Amino acid sequence: MDLEACTTAFLSARRQKWSQRTLTAYEKDLACLLDYLKTHGVTEPQEVTVKRLRGFLAGEMTRGVSKASVARRLSCYRSFFDYLEQHELVSANVARALALPKKDKTIPKYFYHEEVSTLLNHMDGDSFADVRDRALLEFIYATGVRVSECVALDVGDISLDEQLALVFGKGAKERYVIVGSAACDALRRYLQLRSRVAQTNALFVNARGGRLTDRSVRRILDKRIAQVPGLRKLSPHGLRHTFATHLLDGGADLRSVQELLGHASLSSTQIYTHTSRERLTRVYQDSHPRSERPRGE
Repeated sequence: MDLEACTTAFLSARRQKWSQRTLTAYEKDLACLLDYLKTHGVTEPQEVTVKRLRGFLAGEMTRGVSKASVARRLSCYRSFFDYLEQHELVSANVARALALPKKDKTIPKYFYHEEVSTLLNHMDGDSFADVRDRALLEFIYATGVRVSECVALDVGDISLDEQLALVFGKGAKERYVIVGSAACDALRRYLQLRSRVAQTNALFVNARGGRLTDRSVRRILDKRIAQVPGLRKLSPHGLRHTFATHLLDGGADLRSVQELLGHASLSSTQIYTHTSRERLTRVYQDSHPRSERPRGE
């Protein structure tokens, strides 16, 4: 069985276990590797060596592929060669001999309090789009949900009386998130208009009544940011970062923020402590009369 046939068999075996998004990502990662191997005359799984695989990944980083992407690809290849080893198509998993590259630590981008308030308050129209967009962005900021979690919500998943929403997160894990009063008010107003166009159980719908997609949410946020003069661009995931940062700035403990975000590991949440320290440093330098940076600089 050559590498192409092995790839097809591997993905087919995982089709029932993985999401379509994961399958698509693995398919692309394996296609990149197979293209590289073909150019070097490698078509059989037992011909793949540690040196050849290392050369491919090093070349990817030279071309500007991020460490995070290379780490994701290597994880894919480890799973692939595990499968081949289990089916005795290779004698050893060559991908296990390579270490995952350390990811660069980046500070999440987020809005300051004044910026997010300006954005949300700018959407004060009475049209369906204005009311829906206000409710959508208020909800994401109030709950910190991922965009994929947000667009998957149905009307029955939310209780405005209890100010709670049941979210289905990564790995099919359920969690309750708290919906603030401002978001509840925006949602009540939106639901009155939604009933006139809805053709599905989806909570957030377009003007034709269909469920919003991840891409739709990005377009909505881009459009609304562009309508506010001087407002910095931010991705929908940046609203999730904003939610976490503002909670920590307000005194919330890291464990609570972890639970609200649906992070499996506390290490995923700890990145926001860097954001809070950055803010505190800026406040100190702007405010203390004997700080290194003059006030107003």
